[in-house]
Amino acid sequence: MPKIGRCSRFAAKALIAFCLGVGFSQEALADRPGAILNVWPLTGGGPGGGDAFRIMYGSTGLNGEPISVSAAIFIPPGDPPAGGRNVIAWAHPTSGVIESCAPSLMPDVAGMIWGLPDMLAKGYVVVATDYPGLGSPGIHPYLIGVSEGRAVLDSVRAARALPRSGASDRFVVWGHSQGGHASLYTGELAASYAPDLKLVGVAAAAPATYLVELFDADKASATGKELTAMALYAWSKLYNTPADTLVEPDAMDVFEKMAHDCIESVAQFVALDNAEKPLAQEKYLKADPTQIEPWRGIMLRNTPGQAPAGAPVFLAQGTADTTVLPEITKQFGDTLCKQGAQVHFVELPGVSHTFTARDSVQAALAWMDDRFRGAPAPSSCGR
Repeated sequence: MPKIGRCSRFAAKALIAFCLGVGFSQEALADRPGAILNVWPLTGGGPGGGDAFRIMYGSTGLNGEPISVSAAIFIPPGDPPAGGRNVIAWAHPTSGVIESCAPSLMPDVAGMIWGLPDMLAKGYVVVATDYPGLGSPGIHPYLIGVSEGRAVLDSVRAARALPRSGASDRFVVWGHSQGGHASLYTGELAASYAPDLKLVGVAAAAPATYLVELFDADKASATGKELTAMALYAWSKLYNTPADTLVEPDAMDVFEKMAHDCIESVAQFVALDNAEKPLAQEKYLKADPTQIEPWRGIMLRNTPGQAPAGAPVFLAQGTADTTVLPEITKQFGDTLCKQGAQVHFVELPGVSHTFTARDSVQAALAWMDDRFRGAPAPSSCGR
């Protein structure tokens, strides 16, 4: 059977030996989530003088089938310490729902990971999955928790499998918006899906949590309509439910265009917050997807918090966020507290959705440092 991955010509000396055996057959892939399938130098590189690569690795699809997923990985310079380097798994916010919208294909993915220079300076390996269907073939299961969580966990396995990374089995997951949703599901899935890894913390900035409430709250805004278009487009393909059963005929062209948008820079995130998109001033849905099937059921099934958190939780939320409403994140944090999770809640006065990760990353990093060194986890529960 043909090999899935083939070694390209690399400028990086670290990968010369790796070129001898990068490919795996489909049969091997099925048994090896996290197996490295291909490696390329990362466009734009990374900060701090270390190595930066784009990788393709094996993971598990929604029906248990083997799939390939891409990611960016950043490795600090120098030799790893005894016991290996701890890993931060970054889960990115919405970048789009089609294959070309993968962050690892963008000109400056490093610049979209807030705090990356500090993470590398502290000696952490940082691996940033694209999620399935972004940068790899297939349909992107947007806001489908099990898909995101598996992709994150297998990205950590892939980081460990990459020659010279020096990655240990200890990691935290850190994500923003869609990535916050992915982070929470990573925590819930870690013990059962990846018992070979040691998750020490789950950090999320402005995470998508109660999806029905969030989609309902966002339906009148330009940003909300664009994100809803992306979700409905992805779900209609994934679950074989034609979008035209929900989208008004006159709005189909605009709906398709919005669903194919890629968000490729911080500036575009800001523009999405501020722009008046074509659908912003008109009714484009025949019915409210939060109230009818299969859409409502998809939202309910993919709301985190239905299983134990899996590790101490860090939640950051800006008070000026109009995409993920602060009261919804606070409600979710309170629910985790009632379930017995150790939740550290950081409120960011006046901060919008776009900049929640930027403005909380230093607090998140300090919290991560403490989790890696085994300090007792702080808790805001009951305050």
